[in-house]
Amino acid sequence: MPARHVVAAEETADLLRLVRQIATDELAPRAAEAEAEEAFPRDVFRLLGRTGLLGLPYAEEHGGGGVAYADYLRVLEEISAVWASVGVGVSVHALSCYPLVTRGTPEQRKRWLPDMLGGELLGAYCLSEPHAGSDPAAMRTRAERDGEDWVLTGAKAWTTHGGQADFYTVLARTGDGRGDISCFLVPADSEGLTADAPERKMGLTGSATATMRLDGVRVSADRLIGDEGEGLRIALAALDSGRLGIAAVATGVAQGALDKAVAYAQQRETFGKRIIDHQGLAFVLADMEAAIQSARATVQHAADLRDAGLPFAREASIAKLVATDNAMKVTTDAVQVLGGAGYTKDFPVERYMREAKVMQIFEGTNQIQRMVISRSLDGADLGTISTR
Repeated sequence: MPARHVVAAEETADLLRLVRQIATDELAPRAAEAEAEEAFPRDVFRLLGRTGLLGLPYAEEHGGGGVAYADYLRVLEEISAVWASVGVGVSVHALSCYPLVTRGTPEQRKRWLPDMLGGELLGAYCLSEPHAGSDPAAMRTRAERDGEDWVLTGAKAWTTHGGQADFYTVLARTGDGRGDISCFLVPADSEGLTADAPERKMGLTGSATATMRLDGVRVSADRLIGDEGEGLRIALAALDSGRLGIAAVATGVAQGALDKAVAYAQQRETFGKRIIDHQGLAFVLADMEAAIQSARATVQHAADLRDAGLPFAREASIAKLVATDNAMKVTTDAVQVLGGAGYTKDFPVERYMREAKVMQIFEGTNQIQRMVISRSLDGADLGTISTR
């Protein structure tokens, strides 16, 4: 193996050891209580930022970690195996930074990216609307030019970090055509920007999700990211990477559930032997492991394509579909392995099962992923297909 690959492998191993230590020492002791109390762990994201984990997939010149996307996804998996709300939050933050990193001017990047990638500013991504979830081209939120400013009016649904973020990457209509959409970086303290009460969810209760209201929110012209009318293209490109983030999170949740199931099966005894020694249950655990490894390989394949600068949109949809469907099956089986104990809140597997469900829904439902995959096989333009 060439020396540079050995060094890269050692650096990745060191990074994952650091993440596991943080997950063990800082996240695991707090996860269950925070989820039960629906408490948003803002300090955790600040800690991850100062440790360098929030900006990992972005270039060092912008204040990021400069690591391969495949390695960043492994970090997301490690975090999510312990606390899915935090894993999702890290992924969403990276998604909210993507437009500025890829389409911002040098001046915009220099002004905002250091604090965004360093964890001082936490981001949210505002694309979906109550009537335009899987069809963002039909959005109604508008941005009208008023002198040197833009004035935004509308509502954005299902906003992760809604009411908690420091900035919002907002997609808004700037023309009358379906594609006349632009991207704006909106500060949280903007007058006229408010959050509805958080959604009451079955899972990810430590992650705040809310509808954001924009009532004549005024932002300066330098808050436009990219060219006017380029927003939908930016949004869909960001979601290609965002789907891989959620696929990694789902794989982590599945791994966490399997770990708990195996530990329980090694300790619990029935009919004079450990339940892991009963073939029927052992085969369930084997299928869980196979599903997780299949998902992990699919995610890493898509990430390798991205890192190589090759098209990966179809592979990202496949990864998201496979990983989240597998996570739902694995976490359900984990509850089954624990039996009655798995149905109680005394063990975390019931939480893992509730958390896995939404991963089949956000960043594009798995029905939308099947549409993306099937149309790509038929040679359709993926840029016309919604994924949110």
